[in-house]
Amino acid sequence: MPQLETATFLPQLVWLAITFVVLYLLMAKVALPRVAGVLDERKKRLEHDLEEAARLKRETEKAIAEYEQALAAARTKAQTIAGDARAKMAADAAAVRARSEAGIAEQTKAAEARILAAKQQALGALKAVAVDTASDVVAKLGGAAPAAGAVEAAVTGAMARN
Repeated sequence: MPQLETATFLPQLVWLAITFVVLYLLMAKVALPRVAGVLDERKKRLEHDLEEAARLKRETEKAIAEYEQALAAARTKAQTIAGDARAKMAADAAAVRARSEAGIAEQTKAAEARILAAKQQALGALKAVAVDTASDVVAKLGGAAPAAGAVEAAVTGAMARN
């Protein structure tokens, strides 16, 4: 093996040193600056992304706060509108009920007047039937027809007591 021959140690060491220096210089001047540049770029991009995320988070929180305020205002407005609508419907219902009750009251008065008239007419007819019936009963039982004025006075007095 030629690597182990002591006569070639010195040239091998020289080439090792030259190769080491060349590789060191290549690494120090070319490769490592590029790697450092990539790492710096990544670090800057990461910092920028974190700043952007923080900014977006603040904007999101602001938008959520504005949304909640708008939602609260809308709820308040909706409750106000609903309350107004309920009050208007209650007032309309009360007006309709009052008109209906007034109409029913008028119809009731008219019906009561008709009933009273029919009652008076029935009582008048009842009085005439009672006078005729009483005259017939007295005539059949007594054999003689009573005086018309006496039977009518007796029926009127009986009806007044009841």
